[in-house]
Amino acid sequence: MTQDTGTNATGPASPQAAEFSENMIKVAEQCQTMVNDFLQRQAKDSGQVDTDPLKIGSAFMELTAKMMSDPAKLVEAQMSLWQDYMNLWQNAAKGLLGEGAKPLITPEKGDKRFRGEDWENNQIFDFIKQSYLLTSRWVQNTVHEVDGLDKATAQKVDFYTRQFTDAMAPSNFVATNPEVLRETVATKGENLVRGLQNMLDDLERGKGKLAITMTDLDAFTVGENIAVSQGKVIWQSDLMQLIQYEPSTEQVHKRPLLIVPPWINKFYILDLKPENSFIKWAVAQGLTVFVVSWVNPDQRLAEKTFEDYMFEGIYAALDGIKAACGEDHVNIIGYCLGGTLTGATLAHMAANDDQRIKSATFFTTLVDFVEAGELSIFVDDEQLAQLEQKMKDQGGILDGATMATTFNMLRANDLIWSFVINNYLMGKDPFPFDLLYWNSDATRMPAKMHSFYLRNMYQQNLLSQPGGIEMGGTPIDLTAVNIPVHIISTKEDHIAPWKGTYVATQLYRGETTFTLAGSGHIAGVVNPPAAKKYGYWSNPKNPPTADEWFAGATQHEGSWWPQWGKWIAKYAGPKIEARTPGSKAAPALEDAPGSYVMVRSDG
Repeated sequence: MTQDTGTNATGPASPQAAEFSENMIKVAEQCQTMVNDFLQRQAKDSGQVDTDPLKIGSAFMELTAKMMSDPAKLVEAQMSLWQDYMNLWQNAAKGLLGEGAKPLITPEKGDKRFRGEDWENNQIFDFIKQSYLLTSRWVQNTVHEVDGLDKATAQKVDFYTRQFTDAMAPSNFVATNPEVLRETVATKGENLVRGLQNMLDDLERGKGKLAITMTDLDAFTVGENIAVSQGKVIWQSDLMQLIQYEPSTEQVHKRPLLIVPPWINKFYILDLKPENSFIKWAVAQGLTVFVVSWVNPDQRLAEKTFEDYMFEGIYAALDGIKAACGEDHVNIIGYCLGGTLTGATLAHMAANDDQRIKSATFFTTLVDFVEAGELSIFVDDEQLAQLEQKMKDQGGILDGATMATTFNMLRANDLIWSFVINNYLMGKDPFPFDLLYWNSDATRMPAKMHSFYLRNMYQQNLLSQPGGIEMGGTPIDLTAVNIPVHIISTKEDHIAPWKGTYVATQLYRGETTFTLAGSGHIAGVVNPPAAKKYGYWSNPKNPPTADEWFAGATQHEGSWWPQWGKWIAKYAGPKIEARTPGSKAAPALEDAPGSYVMVRSDG
């Protein structure tokens, strides 16, 4: 029995096949018209084009030279791949004859690209999948095992090789993705027309650069269905607004809590919706919560420095808290880059005998950058010089899209290629998702601050060295920080790798607690108890290395939030009558979430 393909050896195509072919010609004509219209709208002088914007050419030239210097090893690798292909052919032949054969290779756990049944049950697509996985593994292993490359070059080559192999996955192409093929036949190619329109819309939105739409951008409004915790803006500077939240308990702890989020993204990751809002939960624990909402800077703030974020951010917030509720002493949380600033500020305060902060919590924070993960790939001299020129050309700021692209590349299959398939190949609209809306709400960076941060911390790792940097004329020494510290890191973090964050346990002099949460940089932090997800690890001791810590750690189910809640209660002081936001000295300026957070980079 044979499958009817719509043709035979001597006769013309069947009516169904002819109709489909005719429709695909119309689809091609539609697509050509759409592309021509787009190009006419985008027409302008091309100018000079950087043919290597990622500055990876020299790294791969060095790789090629090293590979060619050992031809025997290269031949051995090629023979290994040839043997894999021979074994795959034999397995495929057995499958076609109805004999069972175990797959030579399967996708790694968590790889969502090949979840459809056809990738396993259809002999052709199973062969395509395994062929890709074998080739991808071979390419990456061959590159990784080349001797003689310095660490930075090897890391760059590994990273961009993975970007290439991810891009070449069969799931990313119409002809080799069974789900896309099925949709193309079912809609007579209309999915491809819709997909092209989606792509052109994204190019239009990105002003000629592809700005992939990850979610329905019209489904959310900050202050209406996300970032809805009740509060008031009670203080502000050029760089931030300080929000004080309404209490939800009759009594609160005397000592306020100040949250310092990163300014690479917006604060409402901690207040997406009531069910997963860390801010709402913290308020419900009887804490008076203040949150810094950073400005989305434009060219007027291009000269702002890293230390300006300390003086006009954390120090200004401490002044605002004092004015709002009369408290000199606070507990603080720093998240990611906000945590890096918090660590530097604590060292600055220690040097000046400023004791206003009584405990510090760090969410996914690097203060020692020796194990900074794949972000360190982007901070060699060549790329930093190019980035600094780009910021100069943009009037002294870095646009939000550049940072967003960098972070998305760290998880390209989840944050790039899955949307290429859904939006452009399947022709579907993205699903409304609050987390992805936040992820798309990127912020800009002042050039002077960003250059200082990348060069002194990511590139030279000076923050962790006593006296390595100065802020406000004061040499910074993290080992002078002598207050209780709780470090929360996440096991699958691709931005602040947990073993890199663990190094801080060996720096601070005060009692230090390290907790390792499951999942990644965002989901591991935004993990409310009701979700009953991920779990966490704890260990009362802080041995010299992260591996030693993990070997002695105990695993727990559920969220780390309640465990941290018990810890912070020890430093939050006695209960007093709940406070309403603001005071005569710090009158309410506007309702939360304030106006600074409303400024979009793509608006």
